[in-house]
Amino acid sequence: MRVYRVVAFLWLSAFSLLGFAQTQAQTKAQTDAYAEEASQAKALLGKAIAHYRENGDKALASFSRQGEFIDGQLYIYVVDTSGVMLASGGPSVSLIGKPVAGFLDDDLRPVFQRAISQPEDGQIHSAEYRWWNWNDGKVERKHVFYQRVGERIFAVGYYMPRSTEAQAQALLQKASEAIAADPKGTLEKINRSGDKTFIADDLYVFVVDLNSKRFVAHGFQRRLVGTDFSALKATDGQPIGQQMLAVMAAGSEGEVDYLWRNPMTGQSEYKRTLLRKIGDYAVAVGTYERRQ
Repeated sequence: MRVYRVVAFLWLSAFSLLGFAQTQAQTKAQTDAYAEEASQAKALLGKAIAHYRENGDKALASFSRQGEFIDGQLYIYVVDTSGVMLASGGPSVSLIGKPVAGFLDDDLRPVFQRAISQPEDGQIHSAEYRWWNWNDGKVERKHVFYQRVGERIFAVGYYMPRSTEAQAQALLQKASEAIAADPKGTLEKINRSGDKTFIADDLYVFVVDLNSKRFVAHGFQRRLVGTDFSALKATDGQPIGQQMLAVMAAGSEGEVDYLWRNPMTGQSEYKRTLLRKIGDYAVAVGTYERRQ
């Protein structure tokens, strides 16, 4: 029962956020960064709905089996408007047949009820939320597409381990303002284990003292604090520490592209780091991108 309650709470906490609209700017940024994933997810959702329209509830069993309705990390899950899980190609398969709304606390229950009561309009809707990725054991951002057909709500989502450049710019602005107002306190906060003020998924802040040429703060690899920044090299040996220092010597802002390990995927990916000079500090935030 405890396992069911935890799974239900996580799944429905995520699903209950489907009703929250995203801004057009966020949607466009996500579409640009995850065009391939979005296309695959929508295709799988369309395929599942077409299969359901042709076969009715007899089709539900096929969504919970390994096969044509599972595409890598993508899988279909279905809930009815009374709050019962009907099908799932993922870990929530253990909840099939259960009135999962009953596992929610008093705050989540009315939100969930609003989500499953959304009228059928023939449209695919989307939302973003944080969700446990069972494949790598991490909580990551997930983008979901869903559509109501009769009394059934079909959904499929993909994980988003890469943040957008707009999100990096926002975090850089936040960190820069904080450094300007309270350098000591901000550096301590960036270096404090467990503090999420200046870290979000694959985004994190690092700060370099331009006089000593050493790291004074790092939101992910705190072992780098105090080390020689000028000696920093990329995964492929590119002397990125020297390059970033040169950028800061030439102006108050800049950027450098290089190969680096993405903490969310565990893979070496191309990264673009945005830099800004605040007094004697270089404040930086970078984003990862998939290249073919």
